[in-house]
Amino acid sequence: MVPYTLVLNARVQERFNDLVFSVPTRVYARPLPVAQGEPMKPDALKLELTFAGYSQNPQARVPGTWTHHGDTYIIASRGYAGPEGGELPRRIQVQLGRGQVESVTDLTSHKSLKAAHLDPARIATLYGARQEERRIVALKDVPPLLVTGLQAVEDRDFKSNFGIDVSAILRAAWANMMAGHVVQGGSTLTQQLVRNLFLDRNQNLVRKVNEALLSILIDAHYSKGRILQAYVNEVFLGQQGNQAVHGFAAASEFYFGRRLEELRPQEIALLVGLVRGPSYYDPRRYPKRALSRRNLVLREFHKTGLISQPVMQQALASPLDVTRNPQLPHNRFPAFMDLVRRQITSDFDEASLRAGGLSVYTTLDPAAQLYTEQAVKQTLASMGKAGKPMQAAAVVTDAHDGSVLAVVGGRHPGQPGFNRALDARRPIGSTIKPFVYLVALSQPAKWSLASLLDDSPISLRQPNGKLWQPQNDDHISHGEVPVMYALEKSLNLASVRLGLAVGLKRIQGFLESFGLKNVNPNPSLLLGAIDLAPMQVAQLYQYFAADGHALPLVAVRGVVNSKGQTIKRYGVKTGKSQYQQAASLVTYAMQHVTTVGTAHSIGDSGLAWLHAAGKTGTSDDQRDSWFAGFTGSHLAVVWVGRDDNKPTHLWGSSGALKVWESLFKHLPTRPLDLDTHGLQYAWINPKTGHRTQQACEGAVQLPFVAGYVPQDEDGCFWQRVRGMFGGQ
Repeated sequence: MVPYTLVLNARVQERFNDLVFSVPTRVYARPLPVAQGEPMKPDALKLELTFAGYSQNPQARVPGTWTHHGDTYIIASRGYAGPEGGELPRRIQVQLGRGQVESVTDLTSHKSLKAAHLDPARIATLYGARQEERRIVALKDVPPLLVTGLQAVEDRDFKSNFGIDVSAILRAAWANMMAGHVVQGGSTLTQQLVRNLFLDRNQNLVRKVNEALLSILIDAHYSKGRILQAYVNEVFLGQQGNQAVHGFAAASEFYFGRRLEELRPQEIALLVGLVRGPSYYDPRRYPKRALSRRNLVLREFHKTGLISQPVMQQALASPLDVTRNPQLPHNRFPAFMDLVRRQITSDFDEASLRAGGLSVYTTLDPAAQLYTEQAVKQTLASMGKAGKPMQAAAVVTDAHDGSVLAVVGGRHPGQPGFNRALDARRPIGSTIKPFVYLVALSQPAKWSLASLLDDSPISLRQPNGKLWQPQNDDHISHGEVPVMYALEKSLNLASVRLGLAVGLKRIQGFLESFGLKNVNPNPSLLLGAIDLAPMQVAQLYQYFAADGHALPLVAVRGVVNSKGQTIKRYGVKTGKSQYQQAASLVTYAMQHVTTVGTAHSIGDSGLAWLHAAGKTGTSDDQRDSWFAGFTGSHLAVVWVGRDDNKPTHLWGSSGALKVWESLFKHLPTRPLDLDTHGLQYAWINPKTGHRTQQACEGAVQLPFVAGYVPQDEDGCFWQRVRGMFGGQ
């Protein structure tokens, strides 16, 4: 046995000295902001809390619980640490009303808070070669009751035995013989650790001998504290699919959605009880067994003097309080995670991510993501048989900073596969027009919303010799019309003439400044003959949503290593506001698109209060339906079409716009308040583009870049005269 023992001894020291546990990389959503004036609806708040693993409790005193009475919510937050800092756990009262947060109060100090943040929900896990869920914890950070309780239940002589306990083995053998089956184990904590680290599960004499020898060797070389720390991080305590849960810290999140140090005696007892058999005592599948086992452990805690009689009685009367859904998401949102991977590959390759131990903090808004998925599915389903071959994609961003809040890559959002939001490049139709008008309005000496455009037929010779003869959707030419009217009604002929006057090269240059490549300066570009993915369209429209500031779209906030240190932060640098006033003018016109223009159904559907701005788009033969629209806090771009590129028989207003409307009927958001800095208003005669008086018939009020209000003025004397004689 001596040579054999020496070999085992070398193996033990090598394995234990270099003991490195497999820790997965965790991916998180953004922390939920709860601030006075923040848009919030009761359903959205409940959705966020549920998604983050909070459970409803009448008292809401334990971190990770909440309750409510009407629109008053009591939330015991868990606290968090992220790349921009974090917050400590606290108990807050949130008062909702009028679609927003009306007040936030710290219930400990009873002081009003300007803002608070709830810990972010976990949205994905990147496992390495070993599908093991684990969170490493130092022994000093483990609740004392768990450390002492574990020994009381599993190995009372742990501190004095030498890796094996002969008396315990004899007691177990006698008890099992008398019962006729296995009712008691004789393994020490060290032996249990050896099984996990070194041995397989085969029940034979050789394995038993190896287990005993290895346990003695480990006990001889390492302190009880070192052994116990390895145990609490390695012990198997559950399973979700092919992900095995190892260690008490990971089990605490898996079963209760809370950190280990926040657990109550009854919850610690359940985890200790699960050591005997995580599958047999699974509290989600077999709650009665789990409750019985937990109560047995609680009585052992009391019997050994670890808890008092009153604490035991209170714990015995408590329910299991296990979260309904395990907090081990593998990849809840594959389309969004696809974007996350693409944005951090320059800093972390796939191997680094799967090596584990990292925490990736993203910009995902769970409510926005889930409401967008719901809007896509419900809208396509509402089309009946015609909607079955349809596909859809959507991107939602924060209007102010370019954070990507939601990505839907297809009609089945939870299924990985082709990501249409990032990779389906399709003609965008009239969705391009606001950028044609933007380039024109950036020259206020030449163009304004009151400038007249010729909406008459036009023929252009193409390089291949063929004539290009665009038409309006209604097949009618409207003569001379103001820029404002041409954009809100999406007139093709007027838009083409404007684009040609502005210059195709100039429009090409502006579009390529957003990172678009190989933009073809062909006249058909003016009507959307450019293939873009929804994410690219969102990047373009972010310029309008951010008041004329160029912002890159970002999906990752930062990356933190296993020690809690921020190793990468992804900030947003605001670009120059070169055309801010022109962007405001186009936004003003797009607000009218949603009230009297091609997207007027927004105003008709009860969403007029949003004062949203947006633009519909339809490609040739109605193959692609687009809508890009934004409110005061959100931008959403939606595409609806078919993968086989066959006609959908949908316009932008009858396909993509319906998804957008469905989303914003649920998503808490702010109305759009137009930035009027550098603008001035004047009353205009739309037939001439000249200034006029408010009382004149047909007069409309339009914004202009300050200093560029039309100087010519039309009176309305003869209108008044006709009015005096009854219009004769």
